Amino acid sequence: MSATMTRPRPLRRREPLVRNHSKTLVGLAAWTVGLFFFAPFAWMVLTSFHSETDAATNPPSIAAQLTLDGYREFFGASTGASPWPALINSATASVLSTLLVLALSIPAAYALSIRPVRKWSDVMFFFLSTKMLPVVAGLLPVYLAAQNLGMLDNIWLLVLLYTTMNLPIAVWMMRSFLAEIPVAILEAAAIDGAGLPTVFRRIIIPMAAPGIAATSLICFIFSWNEMLFAQVLTGVQASTGPVFLTSFVTSQGLFLAKVCAAAVAVSIPVLIAGFAAQDRLVQGLTMGAVK
Repeated sequence: MSATMTRPRPLRRREPLVRNHSKTLVGLAAWTVGLFFFAPFAWMVLTSFHSETDAATNPPSIAAQLTLDGYREFFGASTGASPWPALINSATASVLSTLLVLALSIPAAYALSIRPVRKWSDVMFFFLSTKMLPVVAGLLPVYLAAQNLGMLDNIWLLVLLYTTMNLPIAVWMMRSFLAEIPVAILEAAAIDGAGLPTVFRRIIIPMAAPGIAATSLICFIFSWNEMLFAQVLTGVQASTGPVFLTSFVTSQGLFLAKVCAAAVAVSIPVLIAGFAAQDRLVQGLTMGAVK
């Protein structure tokens, strides 16, 4: 017998079949839930390419002939009503309010997380309590104040309102993101003589970039989709995209194909922003989670 005996190779452990089946079931359940939420949007997109006659059939015909008549109606091919002023107003109000929200929420989150003020939990509860009031309850006072100030049908009024509406959410989100930054890095920067503006520019903002992207995207979506204040407080000059959608619901009836085409067209900027910041959004929303 040889002095050096060959040791048998250890057998690889195979995962139990039950675990494999459970993973498969979880994957199928996730796909089912995802398709369930995606189905209404897919149906809206398909209906937007149908004629009004095919869209009004019950049940709707999936294999109906496709057409661009709904999109031609949205862009004013026959009516002459252009959606571009409303879309530009939506973009202006959403972008400017988001920038203002970030400019106010990041310093506030810094004071509530990295350099916490006294009774910071009471401050956070105050921010949260501002979201407990229904929007309809504050509509009349806001309307009267805007009327007295001469700001009705003014895009800057929407910028101010969207900023105040999204600021509490942004403060809560940014606080959770900034709380993940190690304090030791900030202390080392302070020892090296870095001032607060330098710390913000070279440490806090780069490290919290995913959180800033997630916060800005959510605030942009909320501002873009808001319709109640825009419907009541604007008229012709400051009308937004969601308000323009209501013009397709007339006394003659609901033109389903036109409404679906208009809804898809108004949703495109939000979808583009979501896909462009997808990686940052996922990374930002998972900051602080158990890895």
